[in-house]
Amino acid sequence: MAAKKIRVILFGLGPIGAACARVLALRPEAYEFVGAIDLDPRKVGQDIGAVIGLPEKYGVKVSAQAGRVLAKDADLTLHATGSYLTQVKPQLMQIIAAGKNIVSTCEELSNPWVQNARVADELHKLAKRHRVTVVGTGINPGYAMDTLPVALTAVCQKVERVRVKRVVDASKRRRQLQQKIGAGMTVEAFHQAAANKEIRHVGLAESVGLVARGLGWQLDEIMETIEPVVATQRVVTEHVIVEPNFVAGVRQFGRGLYAGQDKVILELEMAVDAPEAYDEAWIEGTPNVHSLVKGIHGDLSTAAVVGNAARRVVEAKPGLLTMMDLALVSAR
Repeated sequence: MAAKKIRVILFGLGPIGAACARVLALRPEAYEFVGAIDLDPRKVGQDIGAVIGLPEKYGVKVSAQAGRVLAKDADLTLHATGSYLTQVKPQLMQIIAAGKNIVSTCEELSNPWVQNARVADELHKLAKRHRVTVVGTGINPGYAMDTLPVALTAVCQKVERVRVKRVVDASKRRRQLQQKIGAGMTVEAFHQAAANKEIRHVGLAESVGLVARGLGWQLDEIMETIEPVVATQRVVTEHVIVEPNFVAGVRQFGRGLYAGQDKVILELEMAVDAPEAYDEAWIEGTPNVHSLVKGIHGDLSTAAVVGNAARRVVEAKPGLLTMMDLALVSAR
């Protein structure tokens, strides 16, 4: 018997939201769009097909009236409006109160107890009250540096430490991402912007916490550090020119400590001069496991993880959950 079609409301149709919507659109037997919300006046009133870059018309127009759209009969809201939990909290609460499950690209929602425990508890209680499920996910955080390495530990009898390194070639990525990693800045300007948290990847601490959550570890502390990747030669992308000795990107470390020892070590490098993109993980235990994965694409894979997690979210128990709480997510 075919699974019931999931009725979806799209909330946020920027580049990532549109990419996630396209994943669901390519599965018309499984998903049906019933509403769309975005505040961009250029999108309001348009059919969602045109907004997400597909030739088909879906008979559903984008609206700026969130309350009106959320009153529609739907099973799931695909939410993609921001990275910071406190900023998107009102939207999430409105969706939950409307009785809709949520899969969101908000990085801090992937494991909100790490930095926003009070908000997380509030959302969890509200979600249980309305019997809906809320999950934040994506490629990073949500999969490459947390769910994937935790899955690798299934072949281990004992795990002592998890180390992950992710290298992202940002040279062909969106302008916003190249700006977010400080490409083209002076080193001095980078340090100032990093101190103001204007330059950083959001979600590394959440990934550290997700690894610990998946392995049942209670960490004493989670620490983050950040430094620039400095270009050694001229780099030209569609959006920026980076001269030698200027910033090509960012290198961040996330560490999870227990009893003074590093239990989780995550290293993320995103730069426009990265020679090769890859995801590497080392599981120190019995036995030791080493994994090297190539081909994970930041934007395409984020949309894939969100789209592939959608049905799992609808089928999961009510509450604010993480990827560690869902059934295995796969491409179906």
